[in-house]
Amino acid sequence: MADKKSGIDQSLIRDLANILNDTDLTEIEVEQDDLRIRVSRNGTPMMMPQQMAGYAYQAPAAPAAAPAAATAPAAPAGRDLSNAVTAPMVGTVYLSPAPGARAFVEVGQMVKEGQTLLIIEAMKTMNQIPSPKSGKVVEIVIDDSSPVEYGEPLVIIE
Repeated sequence: MADKKSGIDQSLIRDLANILNDTDLTEIEVEQDDLRIRVSRNGTPMMMPQQMAGYAYQAPAAPAAAPAAATAPAAPAGRDLSNAVTAPMVGTVYLSPAPGARAFVEVGQMVKEGQTLLIIEAMKTMNQIPSPKSGKVVEIVIDDSSPVEYGEPLVIIE
């Protein structure tokens, strides 16, 4: 294990940190052979073997049950998702601007194009998700404070 640590290119880590500073990114990750290096402003730099790399929001304890549970609420049989607004990123969904505050939208409400539907928090950044079209909110598919994957349906607007 000491051999692997001595082979880490520290100038690469410094270069990645400089890229963060120059571009105002909060995190950058690169893979090199069997090593993945992630440099983050909001945490400590991590170096881990590729086979151990994973994301905190995934539940590794029950890999067979987790995907079934995650897809069941998002797309039960008979649900028309053709008008669904999907997640443009991975993160945590918040239906209101603050805890205890009124939700951005409710089922049955008319929304205008560009109106904020919800917020997705990704890497400590709150990203407002606008409505792509005007229409009526038919269903809010996800729950408040739940993790969301890229492309997952969020709200159905007709």
